[in-house]
Amino acid sequence: SNLSANCWSSLHPVNMFNNYNMKFSHSKALTSPYPGSHIQRSQVPEDKVGWLTEWKDYNPVEYTAKSVLAGPSWADPQINDEGFSPKFNERDGEVERKSLNGLYVVENGRPRNPAGRTGLTGRGLLGRWGPNHAADPVVTRWKRDRSGNKVAHPVTGKNILQFVAIKRRDCGEWAIPGGMVDPGEKITATLKREFEEEALNSLQKSPEEKAKLEKQLHKLFSQEHFVVYRGYVDDPRNTDNAWMETEAVNYHDETGETMDNLPLEAGDDAGVVKWVDISEKLELYASHSYFIKLVTEKRGAHWSEDPGSECHE
Repeated sequence: SNLSANCWSSLHPVNMFNNYNMKFSHSKALTSPYPGSHIQRSQVPEDKVGWLTEWKDYNPVEYTAKSVLAGPSWADPQINDEGFSPKFNERDGEVERKSLNGLYVVENGRPRNPAGRTGLTGRGLLGRWGPNHAADPVVTRWKRDRSGNKVAHPVTGKNILQFVAIKRRDCGEWAIPGGMVDPGEKITATLKREFEEEALNSLQKSPEEKAKLEKQLHKLFSQEHFVVYRGYVDDPRNTDNAWMETEAVNYHDETGETMDNLPLEAGDDAGVVKWVDISEKLELYASHSYFIKLVTEKRGAHWSEDPGSECHE
């Protein structure tokens, strides 16, 4: 699983796009040097990020990492390669080339980043031209005392929610266990697979152990769930022609019984895995704190001791 998908991600509020005035302020997607390289992006002033602003002298740097050009299974060929004719804005065989934010422009055979100029063309570290889809499963339960009663926060009186967090090996930050959607894979399958690989170390389990885990997890992942966020992600690996998108989904174990019997064990790209109490004091990697905050609001759980920090519709 290509977990590093979200390692530098950050995003703006869910309603950052609207149909009439697509306005977006890049921050991560304008940073230099480009991750894993010494490549400097062309400077893009804030007032020239949007494609609707004319900029005849725009001359971005072209860069696609060697690891992508080597042609791994998760990467597209180069646009001009013989026999490669991708169908953008639609499902292209097993590869989903539709964006979660609607139609994007294709110019000179290349998709154009819907959020604007980034100072870099090509794909950088991303495998797909256009949207690169990821999934983030937010698995939660209520914090309980030894008698099994829910624990409320002493100041707000709201119950404390916990979620399964992993400490990422690549950047050392606490995060939601997520990763890339494989070709032909449904997003629900990605969410479950990533959780199994990162938080339960399923890749190292015997077929018998794996079957047991599957049975326990089926109950959690087949119940009603809540889509926290879906759409474009401002990420330093984004380019003018390739960008990250994600779907974050909350699976909540109301009684705690399903997750009580699951042995958390770090696997794949995770260094450590544990249940973490949710509050605004949590320092999570990238946009994950934002996802978590939305979950606490939906569940009516504790977030902040400062009443002014709660979100209002």
